[in-house]
Amino acid sequence: MVNIVLFGPPGAGKGTQSENIIKKYGLKHISTGDLFRKHLGEGTELGKKAQGFMDNGKLVPDEVVIGMVGETVKEFKSAPGFIFDGFPRTVAQAEALDALLTKYDTSISCMVMLEVPVEELKKRLLERGKTSERADDQNEEKINVRIQEYNNKTVPVAEFYAKQNKICKVNGVGSIDSIFGQIEKTIDKQYA
Repeated sequence: MVNIVLFGPPGAGKGTQSENIIKKYGLKHISTGDLFRKHLGEGTELGKKAQGFMDNGKLVPDEVVIGMVGETVKEFKSAPGFIFDGFPRTVAQAEALDALLTKYDTSISCMVMLEVPVEELKKRLLERGKTSERADDQNEEKINVRIQEYNNKTVPVAEFYAKQNKICKVNGVGSIDSIFGQIEKTIDKQYA
């Protein structure tokens, strides 16, 4: 089983590349945003817990997020592996994910970290903002906050995986195909 954590700042191309990874390797995509929408929409117990925190303007606690991830891993445990998109966001979540995967005799294979210079990110997001409905892609101030938030929160998670020799940095600038080619080489090493 190959389990990939896909990381990169807003505008790095995670969505595009995760689609390519899923298509080629058949991994189950786990995005916390999708999980929140699913659990809230279905009114599950975890969704109700998450809604209570969100209604009060609070972050959903790690144990609720991990619970949602855990249910998905259990449901799709026969998948060839998972691609975690935008998760874990904190070291505590990374530790909890490691513990969860251990229950299924598996672990994170590598953290694929898309690296893109800040000016390129801003350019991409502003361009995407012209066609997307996302207000946070249309305002440079909000873009700066999102990039800074990513930098502040991700560095410790990247260090966590670096200590396990599981961080794989990929240059996120270039054509979609050339970037995916780098990602393929990284993932193929996990199968070797």
